[in-house]
Amino acid sequence: MRAFVFLTLLAFGLCWKTVQGDDTAQKQQDVNHLLWKIYDKLQFPELKSVALSFNPEADLSSYKDGGHAVHRLVQEYTDGRLLPQKTWFSLFNERHREEALLLFDVLIQSKTWSSLIQNAAYWRERMNEGQFVYALYTAIIHSDLGHGVILPPLYEITPHLFTNSEVIQKAYTAKMRNTPGKFEMKFTGTKKNKEQRIAYFGEDIGMNLHHVTWHMDYPFWWEDKYGHNLDRKGELFFWAHHQLTVRFGAERLSNWLDVVDELHWEKPIVEGFSPEATYKYGGEFPSRPDNILFQDVEGVARVRDMIITESRIRDAIAHGYILAKDGSTIDIMNDSGIEKLGDIIESSMYSSNVQYYGQLHNLAHVMLGRQSDPQGKYNRPPGVMEHFETATRDPSFFRLHKYMDNIFKEHKDSLPAYTTEELLFPGVSVLGIDVDRDLKTYFEDYEFDLRNAVDSAQGIQEVDLKANVRRLNHQEFAFVADVNNNNGRNVLATFRIFLCPQYDNNKIEYTLSDGQWQCIEMDKFWKNLSPGSNRITRRSSESSVTIPDTPSFQTLIDAADAGRTFGAFQYTRSCGIPNRMLLPKGKKDGMEFALVLAVTDGSYDAVHGAAAVNEDGGNHAHCGSHGEPYPDKRPMGFPLDRHIPDKRVFDETPNFKYKIVKVYHEER
Repeated sequence: MRAFVFLTLLAFGLCWKTVQGDDTAQKQQDVNHLLWKIYDKLQFPELKSVALSFNPEADLSSYKDGGHAVHRLVQEYTDGRLLPQKTWFSLFNERHREEALLLFDVLIQSKTWSSLIQNAAYWRERMNEGQFVYALYTAIIHSDLGHGVILPPLYEITPHLFTNSEVIQKAYTAKMRNTPGKFEMKFTGTKKNKEQRIAYFGEDIGMNLHHVTWHMDYPFWWEDKYGHNLDRKGELFFWAHHQLTVRFGAERLSNWLDVVDELHWEKPIVEGFSPEATYKYGGEFPSRPDNILFQDVEGVARVRDMIITESRIRDAIAHGYILAKDGSTIDIMNDSGIEKLGDIIESSMYSSNVQYYGQLHNLAHVMLGRQSDPQGKYNRPPGVMEHFETATRDPSFFRLHKYMDNIFKEHKDSLPAYTTEELLFPGVSVLGIDVDRDLKTYFEDYEFDLRNAVDSAQGIQEVDLKANVRRLNHQEFAFVADVNNNNGRNVLATFRIFLCPQYDNNKIEYTLSDGQWQCIEMDKFWKNLSPGSNRITRRSSESSVTIPDTPSFQTLIDAADAGRTFGAFQYTRSCGIPNRMLLPKGKKDGMEFALVLAVTDGSYDAVHGAAAVNEDGGNHAHCGSHGEPYPDKRPMGFPLDRHIPDKRVFDETPNFKYKIVKVYHEER
């Protein structure tokens, strides 16, 4: 493999090669080597030497904060207060999170790539593996030094969080026999469990990766002192999770199930869950039986606390304002109100008053994760709901977010409907919207690497170990829109495309007020319209909602070995719905949806003047743009995010159009 280069021995040890210019391949390999076999000791001589000889406090000029963060971490390590290696880590555990953020702070404060890598190598050998992975990933995501680096897919770094214990056990057996193996990964549950029908959605490794990466891109613990503001973070929390919920609802409808019902603190948790998965170290993920009632969780929260917190948030919605820490009021009866509401519901460090409004979302995850052992009587490890990697596997995740979603809907419904003036795009009319091919889904087989799931031993050869899983995909298609521009000049237009289920599970047509809240955002982009007729074709692979598969870990290693980089910006972020899951599954004979197109005034909507040629990373709709303002000034979900008083408002708005289409599913 490509050797790392040393410059000289200094008093504090070996100095890493300083990356000159755009040596992205070197950076990529540094990260690859740090993440290879994360539960084993470093296996690359250059990194091992740095880990042994580096002194984090020797050169404080290499840190933007003068070494404040590294002093704190070294002190905690010296005092023996850090979480041991080979134990479970949960971000929802306050102490675990505090320690992980100590390392994140050291990495984000590093002025140079060499400083970041030296610290990463040093602390990898001394800190808990889960904390290290989390700190390194979030630092690479948010540091300017990490630009161009593709983070390997987490399902190949910590496979035990993305597959079941049976597959892991088979991988160990194959490794012991020194025999390559490929093992079928089945979804959790049996045919006796109706939730099994849609396990392919919640347990999809790409969807799991989207969810955990979104929470790395927009962590609830983020403070602007780390370098930049996370623009519209609270609203993105609402919109990204709303879209996960409505997509889950569409998958249920395609499998003859009712859309998911919301969770209630005083009613049974109807669906149990048996993860059939095991921590690398720390035991099995606990199960939850059907129809259990919420119990107080010792040291976390009481059920009545959650009810009180919800009541205070609903009071804020009813009053139209939030109480700030100083007792003043913050108006939420406007476009930015959803932002403030999202911050307090999550709750993030951006919350206007965390003491009063609490942490409804974060504590709810822990409450659900601990219901199998609420008093800690059996000392069970955290449940799947206490990890962003595993949370969507549990059907209660979607019940929880339907509950959150209904709170957000209560706020949105309290706002005045959009006026005709707010909806119109003068001089622009949509003549038609269509698709160029049948909307067709199918299941395919996909393999991912399991080698990081098993331990290594000196002198024992690595063998090829893979998991094979069925996953949803769809036939490529394109949206085709015919738009007329009567302005006599070029105009910038925002195209907003939604797919809305027509019927519920009982074949009753959705009313306008219910149906609009079920709409799936398919794409949002900008185009320059010439005077007269314009035909706009937008490929499904171009959607600003989705991302392609992240290159495999081995592919990244091989490319960096050869000094090559992928060069495609689309791979540098893992936040986004997998592009193969843009369409819901549909049905064999077709499932009806309303395909909705709203073309609005880009000169008002777009934050950037070059919106038509700058896609802001390609996945901005749910994931924003790092360190930049969200590219669309309108509320997320516009114009379907507020109450529509009458269907004629849309029928008579010339820049809106809809068409009934069918999504077919082909078993093959």
